[in-house]
Amino acid sequence: MPSNSENIRDYINEKKNEILLGRLTSDDFQKFFKENTQTVQTLFTYSECAMMEVETKFRVLNEEFMLVYDHSPIETIKTRLKSMHSLVEKLNRYHLPLTLESIKENINDIAGVRIICSFPEDIYALAECFLRQDDITLISSKDYIKNPKKNGYRSLHLIISVPIFLEHEKRDMKVEVQFRTIAMDFWASLEHKIRYKKDLPPELADELYDELLECALLSTDLDLRMQSIRTRLDDTGLYASPHFGANL
Repeated sequence: MPSNSENIRDYINEKKNEILLGRLTSDDFQKFFKENTQTVQTLFTYSECAMMEVETKFRVLNEEFMLVYDHSPIETIKTRLKSMHSLVEKLNRYHLPLTLESIKENINDIAGVRIICSFPEDIYALAECFLRQDDITLISSKDYIKNPKKNGYRSLHLIISVPIFLEHEKRDMKVEVQFRTIAMDFWASLEHKIRYKKDLPPELADELYDELLECALLSTDLDLRMQSIRTRLDDTGLYASPHFGANL
């Protein structure tokens, strides 16, 4: 877990980012958007269209699962478009230039779709069905369910490309897709609030992160036990569910 010195370093880095962001906002930031307003708006609009396209694909998959298996694997679908503040902050964090080329090449999560599932098995079933669609291109994947982060974070992350159809052209756009169970999403939401809580005493932060790690282990156990119950129901023939490999 983060030590006091690590918390201090995080605090210093946060302040450095605030200073950088402030400088960009007053100088480079304003100049950049004055010169590229229309292009930036277009990029965000196309990203939002791609986000809606991906959301629709998962809603269709969920309906098919209900029809075939009488089981709805998706509890909730959340979408979000990255704010300009977050985008510039990310460029600063990775020391990337504030240019259109840099944004297009390095920022893959302007559009984000989060799929909240009932069971871990549903995550892999949905992800595999989604990636089999011939207009979806997988750019990268990170499986934090099989390989959780040190702080206990679990989720399956995909960066994909999906085409959107415009008036005179078809354009491929990138979208980040995250898959979580209900327990994973609840944990991540709380961790996010703590991580960005300002003026949190280092000693309290250490205690909370220790507690969060323990909660992550408990939520993992809960997911596995709930999955085991469903598997036992499957074996009785009373509960049909899809079974796919996790070849991501």
